[in-house]
Amino acid sequence: MPFTEAKEHAPGRLHAIFADPYSAFDNLVPERHLHLRVAVETLVGQPMADDRLLLRVIHGWVNGYFEPADLKHSDHRIGSLDDLRDVATRYHRAFEAQAPLPRDTASLLAGPLAAAIAAAEARGQALDGETRTSPARWPAFERGLMLYTFFKVYHRLTYGEDDAYRSIHCETPDGPREIHEFHLEEGEFAVVAPAEGGAGDSVLLLHESQLMPVLQLLEECQAQGLRLA
Repeated sequence: MPFTEAKEHAPGRLHAIFADPYSAFDNLVPERHLHLRVAVETLVGQPMADDRLLLRVIHGWVNGYFEPADLKHSDHRIGSLDDLRDVATRYHRAFEAQAPLPRDTASLLAGPLAAAIAAAEARGQALDGETRTSPARWPAFERGLMLYTFFKVYHRLTYGEDDAYRSIHCETPDGPREIHEFHLEEGEFAVVAPAEGGAGDSVLLLHESQLMPVLQLLEECQAQGLRLA
């Protein structure tokens, strides 16, 4: 099984800044807010300034369900906080009007999962029904561990998580990525960034319910002197 595709609790760029990133954002740490501003500047501010930040808003999973086909999303190029405000307003208006939330046609999980299963079977690998449908069994085939890793990120961002911070290394079709996942009083979000020294967009990933909290967090960071385009 290709377990080199992903590794949770893997060192990332925040490990070069903080002696212990896993405790840096704990509520009992006196410099917690400073640590959070530094993390936001590193993971969000710099890519935004470089026009390399994509906002990915997920929705569709409710009441504990997590079928891959039910997970929807929309992607938005973010060059400033005004762009983020526009997206938040668009979602809020759709919610208030009980209209469908914005969504892209591409699939985050169902399409890539079907493609990975088809490729495994084309190589002669026999996959039973449980392996096809149980996320914990996806690592049995190539690209499955990557999909399972992102599934867990989407699930935690939708339904919550106790750990304040998590750092993950994951091999993706676009190259190696660091996933920095935050579950804070101020908001829950993740940043999927190219591995240190790599190129490409960073993705600010969050559930639609976290659009306003994360916007408020970034606005507060900007008010404290952080440059966010």
